[in-house]
Amino acid sequence: MTSSLDSLPILDLSRLDAGPDEADAFRAELRQVTHDVGFFYLVGHGVPQDLIDEVLAVSRRFFDLPEEQKLAIENTGSAQFRGYTRVGGELTHGDVDWREQIDIGVERDAVTAEGAADYWRLEGPNLWPEQLPELQQVATRWMNELGAVALRLLRTWAQALGAPDDVFDEAFAEDPFSLLKIVRYPGESNPEPKQGVGAHRDGGVLTLLLVEPGKGGLQVEHEGEWIEAPSVSGAFVVNIGEMFELATGGYLKATLHRVISPIIGTDRISIPFFFNPKLDTVMPQLPLSPELAAEARGLSVDPTNSPILDTYGDNALRYRLRAHPNVAEVHHADLLAARAAQ
Repeated sequence: MTSSLDSLPILDLSRLDAGPDEADAFRAELRQVTHDVGFFYLVGHGVPQDLIDEVLAVSRRFFDLPEEQKLAIENTGSAQFRGYTRVGGELTHGDVDWREQIDIGVERDAVTAEGAADYWRLEGPNLWPEQLPELQQVATRWMNELGAVALRLLRTWAQALGAPDDVFDEAFAEDPFSLLKIVRYPGESNPEPKQGVGAHRDGGVLTLLLVEPGKGGLQVEHEGEWIEAPSVSGAFVVNIGEMFELATGGYLKATLHRVISPIIGTDRISIPFFFNPKLDTVMPQLPLSPELAAEARGLSVDPTNSPILDTYGDNALRYRLRAHPNVAEVHHADLLAARAAQ
C-alpha cells in the first residue's frame, strides 16, 4: 500500500469457504491490509440483506420519534452510559460531536458485588423506547449476527499471524462486552465541512460499521492524507482498534478516522458495532515470527493521549467518563473526584 491509495481495499470473507488456497490467500490479504491501512470493506460476510434493511428502517423510526420520547431514555438516566444522547452530547478529544445516537450494550444485570473493579460499573441493562418495542428485537439479532462475523475475523487474524485460531476465544466467545451505536448525523456543512466526529482511533478491538446506502462522510487517514470511505453496497467498513494493535505489538494498525457532517438539508445514518472482550480481559500478546516482528511499527497512539491500559475495562471506563462528562457527574462523581486527586 502506498500514499496513492484513493479508496479502501475490499475483502471477501466467503473466500474462507472456497478451498484451502483461497482461504490462505484471504488470510494473507487480511493481514497485509490491516498492517498497511487498518481499514477495509468486508463483503461475503453472510449477514442477510433483509436484516440489514430492517436495522436501517428501525433506526430511522427511532430518530423520527418525538423529542420527548427519545429524551425519556436519555443516557443521563443510565449509570452504564446507555440510551439516547442528544445532539452535542458526546465529546471526542474534548470537541463536540454533532450527532444524536442511542447506545446499546449486551443486556445484563448490573454488577453490585462489593469491591468489584470500577469498570464493572459499565455492565448492566439498556434503556429501550417504549414506543418502539421492535428496536430491542432487531438490535439483539444484529449484535448476534455481527458478533459471529467478528469472532470469525479474529480467528482468521490469529491464524494469519501464526497463532492458534482459538487464542482469542476465552475473551470473546462468551460474554463479550460488545456495544452498538445507532447514530444520526444531521446536516451541518454549508458547504464548508463541519465536524460530525473528530479524528480518533477506536479504543477497543474491532469495529464493523454499516453506513446508510448512498451516504459518505467517513474519512480514513493514510500516509498523511484523508481517504473518503463512502458506503459500498452490501459491505461493512471494518477497522481494528488500539487494543488489537497492542496485542500485535503494533504490527496491525489502529488508524485515525473522522466523520464530516452532511450538507445542511440532509442527514446520515451510521451504525457501528464494537466487538470487544469481557471487561476484565488482558488482551493476549501474540508472538510474531521474526519476519513479521521486524515489520511492527510499535503503537501509533498520539503521545499527548493517555497510554493504552492492559485491561480492556479500564480503557472502556476511561473513555466513557471522558466522552460523557454529564453522565459521569450524575452517576460516577466519586470516580471523577478520585481521578482529579491523582
